Amino acid sequence: MVGIDQSLPFYALRIAVLTVSDTRDEQTDKSGALLADRLAAAGHQLAGKAIVRDDVEAIRGQVMAWADDPETDVILTTGGTGFAPRDVTPEAIKPLFRREMDGFAVLFHQASFGTVGFSTLQSRAFAGQIGDTFIFCLPGSTGACRDGWDLVLANELDSRYRPCSLAGQVPRLRHLCA
Repeated sequence: MVGIDQSLPFYALRIAVLTVSDTRDEQTDKSGALLADRLAAAGHQLAGKAIVRDDVEAIRGQVMAWADDPETDVILTTGGTGFAPRDVTPEAIKPLFRREMDGFAVLFHQASFGTVGFSTLQSRAFAGQIGDTFIFCLPGSTGACRDGWDLVLANELDSRYRPCSLAGQVPRLRHLCA
């Protein structure tokens, strides 16, 4: 069976949300708010929420603080994945990876193609693992965050997803994929 197995228990993940932007603040950060709302509605815990400017060191500092925190299982970022001169999220985060998750970009672009067509090529969405913490980097648009969560991450981060969800690779939940 592929999909959510309702007979299994749900295990909440602790997910932090980082918005990368020179122009957004708590009042105008619709993409970060959407991700925080979606993960909470799915039953996960918001482990932290922050906004940092488009700056390699600022991005790395916040990401590493969460990656080093055993109370954070997953980090979602929004913003800085395009081709504007200030978009440096991939340059900031990819060197920190011990593993890259190529399949996420593929699935994100397939999902995104269905809503924005060839404009999906303007995104450098990516994912990987820093230590044991998974990180998913989405574009800054609210639509891209909606596609990323609703069409990819909601299932993959649900511990009930079968044949096996990424939740089973979080150290405290590894028994789920035995």
